[in-house]
This record gives sequence, structure tokens and C-alpha cells, in this order.
Amino acid sequence: MSRPAILVVDDEKGVQSALQGILRDEGFDAFAVSSGEECLSLLTRRDFSVVLLDVWLPGMDGLKVLEQIRKIAPLATVVMISGHGSVESAVRATKLGAFDFVEKPLSLEKTLLVVKNALHQRRLEEENRLLREQINQKYVMIGDSVPMQALRQQIEFAAPTNGRVLIYGENGTGKELVAHLLHLRSDRRDRPFIEMNCAAIPEELIESELFGHVKGSFTGASEDKEGKFAQADGGTLFLDEVGDMSLKTQAKVLRVIEEQRFTPVGGNTSVKVDVRVIASTNKNLGREMELGNFREDLYYRLNVLPFQVPPLRERKEDIEALIRYFLEDFAKKYGRKPPVVTRKAMEVLEGYPWPGNVRELRNMMERLVIMQPRNRIDVFDLPDEILRRTVLASAEPEESPTLQDARERFEREFILKTLAEYRGNISRASQALGVERSNLYRKMKQLGIPYLARENGDAE
Repeated sequence: MSRPAILVVDDEKGVQSALQGILRDEGFDAFAVSSGEECLSLLTRRDFSVVLLDVWLPGMDGLKVLEQIRKIAPLATVVMISGHGSVESAVRATKLGAFDFVEKPLSLEKTLLVVKNALHQRRLEEENRLLREQINQKYVMIGDSVPMQALRQQIEFAAPTNGRVLIYGENGTGKELVAHLLHLRSDRRDRPFIEMNCAAIPEELIESELFGHVKGSFTGASEDKEGKFAQADGGTLFLDEVGDMSLKTQAKVLRVIEEQRFTPVGGNTSVKVDVRVIASTNKNLGREMELGNFREDLYYRLNVLPFQVPPLRERKEDIEALIRYFLEDFAKKYGRKPPVVTRKAMEVLEGYPWPGNVRELRNMMERLVIMQPRNRIDVFDLPDEILRRTVLASAEPEESPTLQDARERFEREFILKTLAEYRGNISRASQALGVERSNLYRKMKQLGIPYLARENGDAE
């Protein structure tokens, strides 16, 4: 592990020597220059964790140097040194991004402590930066279809505001991803993102989950509990599947949204919060209101910015990009090489209706990475549910007006099912069917069965 590099910028040789000595004794790589111009030149050639910068320098003064450091080495932590300290200089240095300000004559022990604190702060900032990168990589929206481009634009417009958002979409389309992206691109990104699945919490517990409770408020309440609204204070609360919330709870949620204030279950003191509410549903709330299952006033409170997440079958041009992304992601997770999907297999996957949407596709790609020993995915490597809805389904014409048509339909379906059973191996399928391999090829061509099989482990 490399040692932190510290740069001392001071025109006094005695100060340079003293600081370099104590820094090196502490295990740091210490360097020294006498002017701001030398400092900036050195910073363009190598990285320094901390810069100890004198305010009074020949030529360019320290505050001007600090301005330039922020441009050419923004990750460097700068500590200002001055023998003529003033409140004005300290304030200006802080506004320009200085970490701290120490005065001459220097206390070497104090200066060393400031350097260690600066390094600790730098480590925290680096960890925070890496965490942000990981979060951004986790919440990425894949696809350049027209519906997804429109959805991205909506997110960019809505995220910086405090407008409430209601996200519509089938199960598995990515409503939670949209909610996360709205939060990450908002001014609340550094505050909590709290989510609650309204369909997963029993009715008798949902109020406690949302608003918290005080000890002894009901049987089993052995201690105070903070609810989701309190946890999300200053941030975002995501109410997933809000259409499954009872009318009683809807009324209380409406009041909190209006007043930004609530009272925990069993409590007598209200709590003030600042929460942006994002909700989602897979239901037709217009229909639910007609049936009396959803409050109209809550609907209009939530539906300020309506978002529609399209099902995967309506953006099939994104399927290939999603497949490649998930295969690479899971291959990295399991320490494997990402498998290659053949063109024919990709066509089958693109023709599948994906009733479970992106969630189903993601789960299927994970299964293939785990269970597929080869680094190539062909048609008959795909799960049976895919083949039944695509390749095998094509064996059934709409009509069979003649006996010959019925016979050909039976033969076609029987051959396809046998090929599926033997995962596309022509040799084994021909043996099972009791025909020569050449005759099976001829029959497949006659019946219009596309060559989707692999021969001797090879595939297109």
C-alpha cells in the first residue's frame, strides 16, 4: 500500500525542513517547494493527498494558488499556513475549499494532527465517492427505445423538484428503479430513501410501520418504534403498491401529506417532518376509485407527476441490451466469463412475451449464468417455458383443414419437442426418433422447422 504524499509550499527553508522531517518520521512521503508556481507545476505531474500551503509566497500568493489547486487537483486537501493570520483570510480560504488554517510559529505536533485529520477526511470523502459510484451502477436504466428515452427525460425534469410522483406499471417493469433514480437525482440525494411495500404489510401493522408507535400502545409494543415517515425526514418515502393500502390508512397518509405532520400510534405528541412522497401501483386507480377502493382526494395528491413504466413487450428493442447487461453483471458476481448468446437464441428471447417483464428476464439470466456450463447460450439452452411459448408454439397452425395438414402438424410438433428434450442435439434426437440423421434434416426442411439445433456441441 502506497504512503500518503504531502506537499509543503513555503519559502522558508527552515519550515520546509522541519515539516518534512516530522512528516517523514510519521511514515509520509514529504516534498517541499518554495513558490506557488512550483506547487502548481508539481501538481500537474503527480497526486498529493495533502498540501500545506503558505498564504504569503513570492509571486503568486497562497489564496490565488488555492484557487488554481481547486481546478487542477480538486481531490487534494489543502491546509493553509500563515504568519500573519486574519479572520478575513481564514474565511476566504475556507470558502475556496481549504480544510483548515494554522498559524506561525508552527506547532509541529498541532500541524501533524491537522494533517492526520485532513487525511481522515479525505478517506471519508473517497469512501463516499466510491459508495456513490456503486449506487449509481446499481441503479442504472438500460434501453434506448422511445418509451425509455421519454421516461429518462421525465426523471430529469421531475427529480430536482419536490413534486409528488405516482408511478404506474405492471409488476416487474422497474417502478422501484424509477423511484430510486428520482431520489438520486434530487436535492435530497444525501438524505434517506425509505421504501415500504404496502401490499406486504398486514393491515393491523401498517399504521405502526408508517407512523411508528410508543411503548405499550398495543400488545407486543415493548418499546418505542420510529415509523417510515420519521425515517424519511428530509428525504424520500417510496410507497410501493399504494393501491393495496386500506381506506383507513389512506385517510391518515393523506393527512400527513397535506400537513407534513403525524402522531405515532398510541402517542399524544405530533411529529413534524419534511418528506417527498413517491408512490407506485400496478392497478388502474381510476377503476379502483369507481369501485370505492381508493380515495379520490389521495389520488389527486399523489398524481401530481404521473409516470408510466412500459412493459418489456412494448420495448422489445431493449431486450438485447438488457440481456447483455445482466449476463455481464451476474458473470462478474459469480466469477465467471459472460456467456455469448447466439443470434438465433437472441431472436427467440426477443419473441418471448415476458409476462414478468424485466424482473423475469433478470432472474432468467441469473439462472443461465449459474446453470449453463458452456460459455455460449443457444436456443435449446433456454428454459422450457421460453421454448414452449416460442419455438414449440410455432408448431400449431390456426387451422388444420386436411388430414395431411394434421399429420404434418403432429410430425412438426413431435420433432420440435424431441429436439427440445435433447437440447438441440440432432444425433441424439434422430436416434430417439428412430430415423437417420440425414432423414431428420430432410424432414425438418420439409416441415419448415428452422435449424435451431446444435450439432456436436456447436451452434451458430
